[in-house]
Amino acid sequence: MVSKFFRVAGHLFRVEAGESLFALMQNYSPFEVAETTAGSPNDGCSLIFTLSMASGMSIPEYAEDTRQEEEGDIIVCGRTAAGESVFDFSLFGKRAGVLVCAPGYREATLYLCACGDSPTVLHLSRFALNNSLMVLYALATASLGTALFHSAVVTYGGRGYMFLGKSGTGKSTHARLWLKHNAGSDLLNDDNPVVRILESPDGSKDVRVYGSPWSGKTPCYRNEEAKIGGIVLLEQAPFNKIVRLRGVEAYAALITSISGARWDRCVADGLHATENGLAMNVPVWFLKCLPDEEAAKVCVEAVAK
Repeated sequence: MVSKFFRVAGHLFRVEAGESLFALMQNYSPFEVAETTAGSPNDGCSLIFTLSMASGMSIPEYAEDTRQEEEGDIIVCGRTAAGESVFDFSLFGKRAGVLVCAPGYREATLYLCACGDSPTVLHLSRFALNNSLMVLYALATASLGTALFHSAVVTYGGRGYMFLGKSGTGKSTHARLWLKHNAGSDLLNDDNPVVRILESPDGSKDVRVYGSPWSGKTPCYRNEEAKIGGIVLLEQAPFNKIVRLRGVEAYAALITSISGARWDRCVADGLHATENGLAMNVPVWFLKCLPDEEAAKVCVEAVAK
C-alpha cells in the first residue's frame, strides 16, 4: 500500500492504495500534495479523512436505509450492526464497490468488487473510487462551511457563476453558451464544484467556489478558485426571463443541488448552516430559458452587474 495526499478547496485527505489504483486517479493529479508537507504545522491544513482499500476481505453485512438511481448509477445507503455507514455503488447492474465509513467519516474502507485489469473492471474500479471519495468528502466537510454542489460553474470578470438545476435541465449547455457568447468566460468545473464560506479578518463572509477532481462527463479538473458572483437556478422554458430570489426562495433553490446524507443529524445541521449562509451572502437567481445566445446574454447582464 502507498499513501498519497490530496487537497481540494483547502481540505486535505489521504488515500491508501496500490499503485495500480492510483493509475486510475489522473483527475486527482492537480490536487496532489507532497507527503512531506501535508498536514505539517506550516501547511495550515488538517487531515479530514483517510480512505483505505480492502483486498481479499469479505464485505460487511448491512441493512439498507435508502437508495438513489440516476442514469444507470445506483447508490444503496445503509448501516452495519456496529453503526458504520455503508454506500454500495453499482453501475448498469454491475456492483463496483462498497464504502464502509466509521462514525464521523474520518476513516473509511473501500471494498472493490471487480477483479482483474480488463477495461470493464478498470471502469468499475474508477467509478467506485471516485464515488467513494466524493461521498467521503461531502460528509467529512459538511460541518466545515463546505458543500459539494451538483452544478456547472464558469468564471467571468474574476468571479464564479454557478448554474443549478435538475439533471437534463441544461446546466452544461448554459455554461457552454457563456463560453461561446460572453467573452472572457472560462469553465471552472462542469458537474461537482466545491463551495466554502470563509470568514474574512473583518468578520464578513467570503464565499468561494473551487474546482475539484470530480467533473462529470466533461474532463475539467482545475485546482483553482474564485469568489462567487452569483448562483443561478435554471429551468427550461420557451422564453428567457431571469428574476432574483431572496429569503426562503433562495434557500430552497440550493437544497437539491447539495450532496450529503441528510439523515445524519450532524451532516444535516452543517449543510443547513452552509445553505443559510449562502442564501444570505450570495445573490441567487431563477432563470427560465431557451438553449440560445439570448439566454446567456440575459443571464450575464443580470448576475454580473
